[in-house]
Amino acid sequence: MAVRVVIVDDSPFSIAVIRNILEENGFEVVGEAGSLEEVKEVIAAAQPDLVTMDMTLPGTDGLECTRAVHAINPNIKVIVISSMMDEEILKEAKENNVSGYIQKPVDAEELLGTIQRVIAYEEIFQTLEDAYFEVFKETLKDALNRMTKTLLTYKSEYEMKEDFESRGIVVIVGIIGKFSGRLMIDLSKETAHALVAAMMKKEPSSINEITAALAEFTNIVAGNACSILNRKNKAFGLRLAPPSVMHGDRMSISHASFKTMSAAADTHYGEVMLNVGFRRGEDKWM
Repeated sequence: MAVRVVIVDDSPFSIAVIRNILEENGFEVVGEAGSLEEVKEVIAAAQPDLVTMDMTLPGTDGLECTRAVHAINPNIKVIVISSMMDEEILKEAKENNVSGYIQKPVDAEELLGTIQRVIAYEEIFQTLEDAYFEVFKETLKDALNRMTKTLLTYKSEYEMKEDFESRGIVVIVGIIGKFSGRLMIDLSKETAHALVAAMMKKEPSSINEITAALAEFTNIVAGNACSILNRKNKAFGLRLAPPSVMHGDRMSISHASFKTMSAAADTHYGEVMLNVGFRRGEDKWM
């Protein structure tokens, strides 16, 4: 399916140049706009994949129009095409979630290369988004089975959109790479004690021994999942940060600022909650 593009520029000459490059290379131009109001109307109606954005427009500028585009659909990619380019403008463009920046006069190879990078970045993230949750669920199930010879059963799945009260112990592993994310496992102290006793084949001597064992267990789950995902696509380049553990009687855990998925599972030792997600992060174009 062709990438759908809206061209935002108040110059008929620039629009013609950009349109010719795009259409000659298989892109579908689905609209044009030259003002803020036109941008809002065209984007809402056409819902493009990509917008090329001039910086100088009557009564507005490219950054205000970019914010308007993302208010309608934050997943639409914006590439600025402007005669102006300096460090301050580039910094402001980054801060407004611009995906690429090209200086006029438009060079066809530069424009096509920038679009390909932007689209490829989105496709790579979508590949990760489609795969990660099932992979992490499976590695948790597999690790529990290998280390305790018991099974777990997932009973509910949901997107976590609110803060939640911990069952008693939370282990968090940060994930870094082309995209950043986190794995979180939450369970009660009683479940943790029983689980660690089964893994160690002896009673744990202290809460510190329990949390250390859970940190390593969670690290194994995360490491195995990231290895599987990296084999699916080397571009992910996922790596782990050291795990952190929190425990207490009444702990409120903040939900992530990005989309995460949760699964509650019944185990032989009690309920365990898995939560994992990734953010798009920064696609470095400067």
